[in-house]
Amino acid sequence: QMILEAKTVYCIRPNIGRLQVRKELECHFDLEGEALYSVKWYKDGNEFYRYVPRDQPPVQLFTLPGITVETHNSTESQVVLKSVELSSTGRYRCEVSAEAPSFQTVSDHGDMTVVALPKEGPQITGGRPRYQIGDTVRVNCTSGRSKPAAQLMWFINGEQANTSFLHGPQTLYTGREGLETSILGLEFRVKPKHFQRGDMKLKCLATIATVYWRSNEESVEGDKPQKAPVLESRESVPPSKSRADRVQALQYRRPIVTIVVKTADDGALLLTPSFMFFLDQFHNYSMF
Repeated sequence: QMILEAKTVYCIRPNIGRLQVRKELECHFDLEGEALYSVKWYKDGNEFYRYVPRDQPPVQLFTLPGITVETHNSTESQVVLKSVELSSTGRYRCEVSAEAPSFQTVSDHGDMTVVALPKEGPQITGGRPRYQIGDTVRVNCTSGRSKPAAQLMWFINGEQANTSFLHGPQTLYTGREGLETSILGLEFRVKPKHFQRGDMKLKCLATIATVYWRSNEESVEGDKPQKAPVLESRESVPPSKSRADRVQALQYRRPIVTIVVKTADDGALLLTPSFMFFLDQFHNYSMF
């Protein structure tokens, strides 16, 4: 009597499949010298592929949503799925049976998830080109429509952002297929350490399982504090002026007036601005 455990079957399949991409399912088995009767494939308990070598043709297909088999490329040990869909996600089981008289059967299974990837990398919005110490940074990272939603992470100068800086994530569902858009906010106050290496770098990373890994990084400049302007007042004297003019302008800065002084011979002396600096030397003069 044949012992069931002596027969082995290995179901090899990609656990992750990309939307509208061709995928291969493999089933390797060892019947220990027994003849093969049939190989059957099931998705979520429903048969969709049968291979019986003694039948003509040996391949028989069964309609199932999300399953399109390339018959000419499928054999007893391989089933090729053409352009998998989101509905192709599920548990796949390979069942192998030996020929008469035993008809012993062994099987193995595995799960496959079909993912729809974003058409572009994550986008950073809401930022400013410059920040000063003490300013508040408020930015969002958005990863476009996918299935499942992308996982988002923020980095500041190459280091993962503190969870207290994060807002979200938020997931938006769109379309009849339920594609998902992910949004993760980042908010923090700018400190001197953020500009120790020059510009501050903000990076958002989006991942989906092991098949999608995209990032976007922005470099932000820091505004240096401006020094208060020093106002310096200087007198400017035209070069044509005499030394007396310069002395008058720098020392007295008095309103310029014209003074007439009566002289001893009943004449008059007109004091022009050029002679104003001598006024302090006159002690006895009379004004008209």
